[in-house]
Amino acid sequence: MNKLAKAITATLALGMSASSFAGFYVNSGDIYDGNGNKFVMRGVNHAHAWFTDKLDTSLSGIAATGANTVRVVLSNGHRWTKNSASDVANIIQKAKDHNLVAVLEVHDTTGYGEDGAAATLSSAVDYWISIKNQLVGQEDYVIINIGNEPFGNNQAASSWINDHKTAITRLRNNGFTHTLMVDAPNWGQDWQNVMRDNASQVFNHDPDKNIVFSVHMYEVYDSYNKVNNYMSTFANNGLPLVVGEFAATHKQFDVDEASIMERAEYYDMGYLGWSWDGNDASYGEIDIVNNWNANSLTTWGNTLLNSSNGITNTSVLSTIYTGGSGNYPNCSSAAADPDGDGWGWENGQSCIVVNTHAPNGFPYCSSSSVDPDGDGWGWENNGSCVVQGSAADY
Repeated sequence: MNKLAKAITATLALGMSASSFAGFYVNSGDIYDGNGNKFVMRGVNHAHAWFTDKLDTSLSGIAATGANTVRVVLSNGHRWTKNSASDVANIIQKAKDHNLVAVLEVHDTTGYGEDGAAATLSSAVDYWISIKNQLVGQEDYVIINIGNEPFGNNQAASSWINDHKTAITRLRNNGFTHTLMVDAPNWGQDWQNVMRDNASQVFNHDPDKNIVFSVHMYEVYDSYNKVNNYMSTFANNGLPLVVGEFAATHKQFDVDEASIMERAEYYDMGYLGWSWDGNDASYGEIDIVNNWNANSLTTWGNTLLNSSNGITNTSVLSTIYTGGSGNYPNCSSAAADPDGDGWGWENGQSCIVVNTHAPNGFPYCSSSSVDPDGDGWGWENNGSCVVQGSAADY
């Protein structure tokens, strides 16, 4: 389905009351936020489970790129140190502080059935249920990626299908109404097309019909035709797909990252680049920045962020943060605002320099102390200002 056809479908879908949904939801192959506006993920993966001390610097750097989503690596304790409920609550709050949608995933399931150290998908569900209190109520801001790359190679298709059906049933029966993200088998790459050919069965198993499918595009996707054939199948079947991980190389192999971004833009599908920093050099050039420094992009990072179909040119924040389609997007960088007044110009429209002005155009206050009555509006520099994160930050 091309963009025009999808736009017509989306317009019809918006005739429904968005208030009937809590948080993100899926309709006609697209993802919508809680305000009823279509949301296309443009973001970055962050390996939090292994670099818990890098959360603040990573989220601030990722947000500064203009990204609208961060996918966060977590551990349920099976293979790595368990991320506690309080840690997850902190991640969610800090993502919200940076206007980022958080996709949370359990990484311990990676390669189950081929890697003997991997955790079961059921154990990932146990983890989500154990931290339910930190997740329920965050449906506007959090998407639950049940388990990362939950099956290795040459596993029975029925295992991927049935284990995901069971996981979805358990989560729904335990009160989770979030959008759920389902990863492909074959270490996420789905070269056997198990997810592609059975996605509708899993989607229709969910009583909420609120499932998003995620493929990880590495060396299997080294040409335009391979990328397009995979994405077009989901688009033509009206099923939501995101590229949950990809890079320009993987180990010693090439990846057609340009086609991945261009086709994702064509089909209005999300993509999340792997990963901010911290990768073993044996995996190739898959760090986005050098030494956790947002101002030092790798070659891959520059492609992901600054190419014509990259994050800075295509990302639009969720209207949960901006308050609706009538507000202004964030500028990709302060360079778009040469006079320093907080307003810039790029992509043929006005934009707001990130973290200086609220979406309503008023500057952020330097501190909440200039808002003595606590209504979110302050006064400084001879003008009104907005306390960031307050009721006036719209």
